[in-house]
Amino acid sequence: MAYSYEPHYFEDMEVGKTFESAGRTVTESDFVFHSMFADDWTELHTNAEYSEDGPFGERIGHGPMTFILTTGMVQRCGFVERTVIAFLGMNYMDVPNPLTIGDTISAEFEVTEKKEFGSREDAGLVVIDADTRNQDDEILLQGDMKFMWRKRDYYTEDEREEMGLP
Repeated sequence: MAYSYEPHYFEDMEVGKTFESAGRTVTESDFVFHSMFADDWTELHTNAEYSEDGPFGERIGHGPMTFILTTGMVQRCGFVERTVIAFLGMNYMDVPNPLTIGDTISAEFEVTEKKEFGSREDAGLVVIDADTRNQDDEILLQGDMKFMWRKRDYYTEDEREEMGLP
């Protein structure tokens, strides 16, 4: 695993390169903030009494919440800082197990594809597989993330400095 918290340019990303996030414990506040932001107050996520008798025996996080937390862990790793131009989507995302209050989660990321764009000289495509797990090593999310990644060699050192790039 690469524990680098430094930005990486397109040139630095190689297929097979891996990163590991720091852990994070999911709180009641996370559930409330996500419900407020998404305006999704489904009882399975917000009603303890209702959820206790439901299929999971407790409240569970929204599926998209697990994805959002995973994207935050990408950011915390630092390798995308100021070098990713855009998130371009996903080819797949699976959420096989529920996220619960009190789970401590972390993620591993692996570069699985890297290619030049035919339409841009300043950036390329990098695809990163994500694997988010809880403290019991249960998979909470698996998916890939497609990014438009800035090329270091396209800019001079002076241009990078002027743009505030590493």
